[in-house]
Amino acid sequence: MTSSSTQGMKTVLHPVSDLAQAKAVYAALLGVAPQTDEPYYVGFEAAGQHIGLLPGGGPQGLTSSLAYWHVSDVEAKLAELTAAGATVKEPAHDVGGRIVATVIDPDGNLLGLLQDR
Repeated sequence: MTSSSTQGMKTVLHPVSDLAQAKAVYAALLGVAPQTDEPYYVGFEAAGQHIGLLPGGGPQGLTSSLAYWHVSDVEAKLAELTAAGATVKEPAHDVGGRIVATVIDPDGNLLGLLQDR
């Protein structure tokens, strides 16, 4: 049934209203400084996980956290998910050298897919 493998959920993005305050809270939580620290995105790497902070929900306009499942082939996984009843919200596209996409499950939950190059 599976034409592309899922490697696990390794990336979670959080929309934040105050980037400086959120950065301080997540640095305290994770015990590390951010690896990426830009006005539009702050990213932490801790315990094999990537935690990203998006001021104002970022270009995606997120209003809640979004988990990205790492997959070996985004296009194949999109085909599998739509065949199973999911709806594509954001088609596959390049973001910083990674291919990302989002789908909505039948209950309205947003799921992210991420393929490293």
